[in-house]
Amino acid sequence: PKTDIVFLKVHKSASSTVMNILFRFGETHNLTFAFPLGGGYQLYYPHHFLARFVQGFSPQSPRRFNILCHHMRFLQPEVQKVVPSSAVYFSILRNPVQLMESSFVYYKGASAFSRVRSLAEFLSQPYRYYNPASGDRHYARNLMTFDFGFNPDGEVSPERVQLMLKAIEASFDFLLISEYFDESMVLLKEMLCWDLDSVVSFPLNTRDSSTKSPLPDTVVEKLKAWNKLDWEIYTHFNRTFWERIDRDIGRERMRREVRALRERQAELARTCLQGTGSVAPKDIKDSSLRPLQHGGARILGYNLKQGLDQELERTCRRLVTPELQYSSLLYKKQFAPQPP
Repeated sequence: PKTDIVFLKVHKSASSTVMNILFRFGETHNLTFAFPLGGGYQLYYPHHFLARFVQGFSPQSPRRFNILCHHMRFLQPEVQKVVPSSAVYFSILRNPVQLMESSFVYYKGASAFSRVRSLAEFLSQPYRYYNPASGDRHYARNLMTFDFGFNPDGEVSPERVQLMLKAIEASFDFLLISEYFDESMVLLKEMLCWDLDSVVSFPLNTRDSSTKSPLPDTVVEKLKAWNKLDWEIYTHFNRTFWERIDRDIGRERMRREVRALRERQAELARTCLQGTGSVAPKDIKDSSLRPLQHGGARILGYNLKQGLDQELERTCRRLVTPELQYSSLLYKKQFAPQPP
């Protein structure tokens, strides 16, 4: 199994669920993580990543970490200073239309969104609300483009788009697609030579459907145009995703693998969870399992069954531990104070 990994955590793209998979794998195999200084949750995002943002990095001692997966704005020459040269690079993308709808609810406090009631209102005159010079502009336009390190307000000429796609292909071994999450997990397992249980997960950091609303077609078209760079990235890598599956796995085997993954997840849900699945934040009984609530979204979580044996309880708890709590736990473990 591959143990040196760079995961570019793209906002609002099921990346918290992927991070949980990496946390569990890293913990099980005693791997080291490139944590933000002081144990924060972001590597000085939205600044471009620098090696010195990582706890325990020093230019003098070329210490390398196994897994880099906290939020960052990608800058490969700096990333290469903190991970082994053999590291596998991957990321996950989401349809920019749904991504922006999610971003609008989650980052309602962002300067571009704070004065509008709806996405339709924002898109009717975006430049009335959107300021390319504001520090949080990226939440409102081409968020994936920004996370990959490019300018979200750059021109959308075919030449520039091609350069951007080529640069991403040169840096990343593969990109997953959040709309095809189970297929993505099978591909991840394949590319990293992991077993099925390593890529099993429960959806984390998802929001209550009461805060979701379908978008009219006119708004969808405006969204695509406004996020044109993201749309180009998404459509290109959605295509290469399926090409890779056809080449490396085949559709028939993919169907079998997805079925096995879903069966295993259903089995774990029956074993671990009270009720049928995720619950509203107010109904989460164990406060240590309550995810961070942000913006106008209601982020769901889970309740574990009582009376599980110790080993099983631990497995189940790890599957539902929200990102911030899990990150803190692993940080304390990795940088435990030395006994005097």
